[in-house]
Formats: sequence, C-alpha cells, structure tokens
Amino acid sequence: MNSYFKNLTQELKNYQRAIPCLLVDLDIIDKNIATFLQNKKSSHQFRIVVKSLPSFELISYLMKKTNTNKLMVFHQPFLTDLVDKLDENVDVLLGKPMPIKTAQYFYKNLPQQYNEFNSYKQIQWLVDTEQRIEEYINLAKELNQRLRLNIEIDVGLHRGGFSTLQNLEKGLQLIENNQKWVTFSGFMGYDPHVVKLPSIIRSQKNALKLANDFYTECKNLVSNKFPSLWDKNLTFNGAGSPTLNLHNSAESPINDIAAGSCFVKPTTFDVPSLKQYQPASFIATPVLKTFSNTTLPGLERFKNWFSKKSVFIYGGFWKADYYYPKGTKQNSLFGDSTNQTMLNIPKNTSLNVDDFVFLRPHQSEFVFLQFGELLPIRNGKIQASWNLLNNN
Repeated sequence: MNSYFKNLTQELKNYQRAIPCLLVDLDIIDKNIATFLQNKKSSHQFRIVVKSLPSFELISYLMKKTNTNKLMVFHQPFLTDLVDKLDENVDVLLGKPMPIKTAQYFYKNLPQQYNEFNSYKQIQWLVDTEQRIEEYINLAKELNQRLRLNIEIDVGLHRGGFSTLQNLEKGLQLIENNQKWVTFSGFMGYDPHVVKLPSIIRSQKNALKLANDFYTECKNLVSNKFPSLWDKNLTFNGAGSPTLNLHNSAESPINDIAAGSCFVKPTTFDVPSLKQYQPASFIATPVLKTFSNTTLPGLERFKNWFSKKSVFIYGGFWKADYYYPKGTKQNSLFGDSTNQTMLNIPKNTSLNVDDFVFLRPHQSEFVFLQFGELLPIRNGKIQASWNLLNNN
C-alpha cells in the first residue's frame, strides 16, 4: 500500500495543479470487471447503474469491457445529457419513478439534434402506483407517442412499489386497457435488504426466498392473466452490487441485473458479498500546513499535552474515510471544515507540505459529483481527465 500511494503522490505533485481530486484506478476496475464477469450468470443481461459511475467516459469504458448496451438512470439531468451521446442500441431503465412533471420536462426539452437514440422506444419509465400509470398514459396521449412502462414491485425492501398481487393486477389492467399508448416492459424489484437485515430478524436465505417467490408470483400473474402483455424480451430487473452473487442460481426470477458501485467499491460496499472486489476510487487532497503538535484555539497552554502531529488539508468534510497515511484522523475538537480540515497523524508518519492525503468515498453517486472531473489512473500514471455528467 505504501508504494502505491507514494507513487500516486509523486504523480499528483507532477500534475498541472494541486486541488482535491477524484481518482479512479482503471487497472483495479479491470480486475473488478473480471471478477464480475466470472461470477455473473450467463443468462443475465447486465445493466450499468449510471448514478454510481456518473461520467460518460467511465460508463462507456464499462459498456465496452462488459459488452452491455443497458443502463439504469436515476436522474433526469443525467438522462438528458446521455440522450445526446447514446446510439439506437442502448436500452435505458429508470431506477426510480420520475414525477410526471419531470418526465414532461424531459420530453419538452430534448436537445435539438442528438444521436440515433429514440427517447420514446428506448426508455423504460418506472411506475410504482396506479396513479403513476395513469399519469404516464396521459403523458403519452399528450405527446402522441407510445411509452414503455416498467413496474416497480416491492420484494421486501418496503421503499415503494406494488406489494400485493391484487394491486398489481389493477395496474396491469390499466396498461392492458391502454396498449395504444403504453407498453408493459417488465418489472424492477430491488433487494439490498436481503444482505443488510440482521440475521436475528430474518436470515439471508429466508429473505432471498421471500423476495424471489413474490417476484415469481408477479411474473406468473402476467403470463397467466395478461398474455397480451407477455413477451419473451421483457425486462425483469433486480439485484444490485450487494446481492449480485445471490442471483446465480436457477431459482432467481430475474433476467436483468444492475450494478455500478462494485466496480469502484466505495466503503458502503465493504460487505461480505463483495469481498472479492477491490477499492478503485480515492479522493486525493494536498497538505497545506504541517505542525509538530496540535494547538487548539483557547487551549494554547495545553498544546504540549496534544502531542500528535497535525496537518491542514485543502478541503474536507467529504462523505469519505481517511485511508492513507494509515492512522490519519480528523481532529474532532477543531471540528468539520469544507475549507481547511485539521488532521492528526501518527508521530512516526512523514507528511510534508504538498504531499497528499487519500480518502475512500462512502459512496460514488454523490461524492464523485463534488469534483469537477475524474482522473483515471493507468499503470500508476494519470491519464487525460474524464468529464462528469451534467447535474443541472
């Protein structure tokens, strides 16, 4: 670890400027991709979660390496940005229900010119209630275009979606009665609770069985009672980075898995089911000032009691954990700062002005967007920067 971060420090010192930056190591990402492909069930389609990798260059890299043309998008500005970049082969599934006003805004503000991407045929809008289905039917009429609707089902997370077959039947009936305007494209059932529930409440095995059984019942409802909606190409999406490896068995009802975070592995994904994956994203920030001890306002006379060395870094207060040098911690008495954060480091640690401190993000979807660009690393060398998706 020491040599890895010492090398990155030297690279960053030679870079064009020294500000907080977000690094993504492509060599480690490649290893994570290999792990993913080795474990993925061959019959599953793979869908990249855009919010976890919010850079078109990074998304394109994953699409090529994993041979997929499927994306999951959670944010309208990202969707608008991508429309201008995607071709006619890409399929987009919304990862959460969009307010109808936002979907209207999207269609009314499409770029004047964009690639061959068809925003009516290539997007699956997520719907979670009868009311939402009705709203999208009305939007389709307003646009005079047919829209694709994917139904969110509650497989145990209880974050919304159809939770009973009775209510689901009503939703499917609405779609069947309005096939001139909307197409049923499948289900989405997200199941991270399966690996996060304490075993004292419910075992992972039982939680997974309950989720899979309800998903299967929902599929059977469509095939048995709504044959006009059934199609061999329906999207039955599920899983996510934490539960990827639980859907390799024949009992899994899904045919479409979504993941993103596992490839860069922020700290939230340090879970047993992802132990084969390695961290590939780091915040690096320069040291601005160093002190041989810690002097706090109002406590100057006690400075000899605070014997740990202290440094001030450029920025701070990110959703991230200090990772290198080992033993680096924020000084809790000095407090949080997004401007200059005081850190304490072990006495035997050498950290000088213009050296770099490294952190691991808690998550990628929010933290990445706090930086103006991503800096890809290949063979320990900084490559040309990658842009982030438009967030406005």
